[in-house]
Amino acid sequence: MIINTGGRTDTVQYFSEWLLNRFREGYVLVRNPMFPKKVSRYELTPEMVDCVLFCSKNYAPILRNLHEITDRFNTFFHYTITAYGKDVEPGVPSIDESIRTLKELSSIVGRERVYWRYDPVLLTDRYTIDVHERTFSRMAKEISPYVNRCVFSFVEMYRKLDVNMPEIMPMLPSDKDRLAEILGRVAEENDLKIQTCGVAGDYSRFGIGSSACVTTDVLGKANGIEFRDIAHRGMRKGCHCLESRDIGAYDTCLNGCKYCYANQSPKKAHDNLRFHDPRSPMLLGNLEDDDELTESDQRSFLIKRRTIDITQF
Repeated sequence: MIINTGGRTDTVQYFSEWLLNRFREGYVLVRNPMFPKKVSRYELTPEMVDCVLFCSKNYAPILRNLHEITDRFNTFFHYTITAYGKDVEPGVPSIDESIRTLKELSSIVGRERVYWRYDPVLLTDRYTIDVHERTFSRMAKEISPYVNRCVFSFVEMYRKLDVNMPEIMPMLPSDKDRLAEILGRVAEENDLKIQTCGVAGDYSRFGIGSSACVTTDVLGKANGIEFRDIAHRGMRKGCHCLESRDIGAYDTCLNGCKYCYANQSPKKAHDNLRFHDPRSPMLLGNLEDDDELTESDQRSFLIKRRTIDITQF
């Protein structure tokens, strides 16, 4: 089983103490977002977890203690750094600060385990195609030596964006072609592999791949492990990534990104913070008497595990 720490919220940035406690205690409880009274228990041990998948916009809060997880588990890291400022991503560090943290993360875990996510790509009067070209060019020069590749996607026009981000501009096919040409060209100039994530359309003519960003091949090569052939459905429509189990909760991310799909609103995420206890086995609240608790079926898909010395723990 693949454990995902960052699909529903930025667990690393805002709940790193809780996350570390879960791995120290060796299990986590997760509410089903569709059926809240149904709770799953996942064992967080090297024997039960094939790989831990991280995704965050700020790894600084966990870097000092990250070895507690990386020394015991196979891991992979997605680091999202975009062209936007506080007007779009209020809780995210500046580009320069983020790049410094990415370099430190890469030095700890190795560049083969780090993907740079430049997504979602969106357009406003402030964030034009020219701004993306200038910003991505500057970032690629600094980031390319420290990452395995870059992954990007075009923003999905969720209905709530009409309220949360009214300034966003609909993207024409010609806009996407122009942006893809720029990203592909800049990536090639910086010897940076680049691919889309969950994007309809073929941009291979711009040197852009379309493979899933979480595959058995990617995770295997990064960690020196080998997976069996796995038939899976992907994580969502248009996505072909290896399935994982997210241990976070929606409506908890405090980044406040206007384009966010995981929060109904920034206010609800801040209101929910009062239910968070770093010592609890679940991200929000605790197990209740009328909850239906289920032990998750954590079948391993590995053929060959890397040798991990756990005698030191």
